[in-house]
Amino acid sequence: MKLAAFTTGQMAEIGLVRGDRLLSLTRAAPQLAPDMAALIAGWDTLEAEVRRLDASGETHLGLSEARLLAPVQPRKILAIGLNYADHIAESGLPTPEHQLWFAKLPNTVNGPHDDVQIPLASDQVDYEVELVAVIGRRGRHIAAGTAAQHVFGYCVGNDVSVRDWQIRTPQWLLGKSFDGHGPIGPWITTADEIGDPHRLDIRCLVNGDVRQNSNTRHLVFDVWQQIVHVSEAMTLEAGDLLFTGTPGGVGWAMQPRQVLKAGDRVRCEIAGLGAIECRMVAEAAPAARHASDAA
Repeated sequence: MKLAAFTTGQMAEIGLVRGDRLLSLTRAAPQLAPDMAALIAGWDTLEAEVRRLDASGETHLGLSEARLLAPVQPRKILAIGLNYADHIAESGLPTPEHQLWFAKLPNTVNGPHDDVQIPLASDQVDYEVELVAVIGRRGRHIAAGTAAQHVFGYCVGNDVSVRDWQIRTPQWLLGKSFDGHGPIGPWITTADEIGDPHRLDIRCLVNGDVRQNSNTRHLVFDVWQQIVHVSEAMTLEAGDLLFTGTPGGVGWAMQPRQVLKAGDRVRCEIAGLGAIECRMVAEAAPAARHASDAA
């Protein structure tokens, strides 16, 4: 099952994707859930009704008639670094003994086809295609044998990174948290449809050229290990996102180094999950400040 957030210009809706058509859950069952986060949190009681609607075959509009939004607005976005062997090698760093986690703040969330800014503060912007796990069941101290039960589904993510900001301090938070630097989507594919998430082809293209090309079987720490580890520190909640790592081929590691420029198109694909694609644009200069603001 593929669950999307979208708009036709009036308001945000949630719906089911069927090929090139959409069934709006917001229209078909307005009492169901106000947004995707609520749908995920209430899935144990709402799933039967959603599956009944899915089986009805009803649709409301073509996928091309809607603008897809980020499928969920999370409370937490956690991301693991250096989690593919080829990315570790190109970074010139040792394989981490422990999982290396950082946060992307919620302001990074961006739609699957929305523009992404080259910020005024830096032109050292890079791409990172990632499998994103969407937490479905709240939990702390989650056991390895039950980790899969805490995943609602998966989507494609691009961990856009401002590299000079990322490496200037030991903490990566700011370099990973510029506005709009976390596009996700194009929808959430439920975990039952994917099965084992450790066998998915994953790649990133810039202007049609393949830059990253791997498979999730090459994760150093798999999704279940990640859930176990993170949940030792904090409670994972419905709608939280885990960016599970990026494979080799990032622009910052190329010789000569490649950074994204205004006008570039970045496409991130994962087998079974679809693709997201953004156009890079230059951030507009801020409007002139009033004299009182500058004082």
